[in-house]
Amino acid sequence: MTEKFIMAGPTPLHVCDSERGERCVVLLHGYLESLLVWEEFVPLLYKQVRVVTLDLPGHGISVVAGGEHSMEFLADTVADALRALGIARCTVVGHSMGGYVALALCERHPELLDGVVLLSSTPNADTEEKAENRRREIALIEAGKKDTLARVAPAAGFAEQNRARMKDAIEDLAEQVFVTEDEGIAALLRGMIARRDRNEMLRQTKVPVLFILGRLDPYIPAEAAEKMVAEHPEARVVWLENSGHMGFFEEPEATARAILGFVEQSAKTNDPAK
Repeated sequence: MTEKFIMAGPTPLHVCDSERGERCVVLLHGYLESLLVWEEFVPLLYKQVRVVTLDLPGHGISVVAGGEHSMEFLADTVADALRALGIARCTVVGHSMGGYVALALCERHPELLDGVVLLSSTPNADTEEKAENRRREIALIEAGKKDTLARVAPAAGFAEQNRARMKDAIEDLAEQVFVTEDEGIAALLRGMIARRDRNEMLRQTKVPVLFILGRLDPYIPAEAAEKMVAEHPEARVVWLENSGHMGFFEEPEATARAILGFVEQSAKTNDPAK
């Protein structure tokens, strides 16, 4: 993987790019994460496809660009990054918050996409309860109490049964929280609160869609996930039976198989010769 800074339109962006492969997969990290979360997962993909990871603005070592990072701004930045890297089309995989960005990308720049993978993510807008939780997190950050987030958030995403064996990964995720700029955390929280429901867009899009869902996800409980699946018969679905919200850590091989299989299927769907 080649690590570099590029200009994505007007926005400096930290990216890693394997640079080889006929087809391309772009991995978008979630809230309180960075491109580092994909470090052990990327090798499961890059022998078969070109893989690009990046720090979404506000996280990792990409810039903070204002008080609110809308999903539309982030999607446009990803689109600019793809053009800067000479990538005409890709399959975008969005984990959690990264899925919200992937959906905005699908709405605004469908011509760039062979497929969209929502990895432990949803097209729903925030409920009022969820928005209020995010506002509390903003207050926590503004009060200088980021360490509280770092202590709680990383472990909370894993299925309870996996937390002991995932101890090292949880510690790494906590470190990523500590190095994330407070302003970036708050900007992304505001962007998530403001985001629109994209269920109807997802039903209407011609871009192939895959849901990868953890059966033990504490953030998207199985009942809510089943409802979402039922509302989107157009989407392909893979269940990770032993995963929480962090399936690419908890069941990495199964997650990689699902993504690579989807890339292959989508390529056939999008091939005009077929």
